[in-house]
Amino acid sequence: MGLLPWKKTKAKTVERLLLTNYNQYYRLAYSYVRNDADAGDIVQNAAYKAIKNCAGLKQEAYAATWLYRIVINEIFTFHKQQKHESLDSAAETQTEDSYEDIDLKRALASLDDEDRMIVELKYFEDLKLDEIAGILELNVNTVKSRLYRSLKKLRLSLEEEWIYDDKHTQSTAEQFS
Repeated sequence: MGLLPWKKTKAKTVERLLLTNYNQYYRLAYSYVRNDADAGDIVQNAAYKAIKNCAGLKQEAYAATWLYRIVINEIFTFHKQQKHESLDSAAETQTEDSYEDIDLKRALASLDDEDRMIVELKYFEDLKLDEIAGILELNVNTVKSRLYRSLKKLRLSLEEEWIYDDKHTQSTAEQFS
């Protein structure tokens, strides 16, 4: 006996979104784990859970938000598991980072996971605030305030880096004068 017609349409919608947005989900996962294999595993686990549980999707119109939420939950689950590993095994799984701006990477890493997720969804995935609110199951005003608070922290963190770098450069230059 096959799937009921409404289950088939939900499954097809989920499948289409997974195929269409795979690279976005992968980039998001990679931005947290910085490892190709782990990011792929996160997206594959999320895809499996989405397909397996597509009957739980209440409205097909919200399938994209629902899928982002599953990917984010998988990222946070993976992140929690990594915290329990020893530093040695965590160091072995790291690969070369592809971020161009090391200062920005450090500043983003200084944010807590949920605030960082808001910034990345907004600026790296180009999602609207109401879409982010739906994905993270937060009020739009909460997303706005957390985004602006995070941007302020990032700005301060980057300014501190530049001030330190300028002072360090000046003191190094003075040594050679």
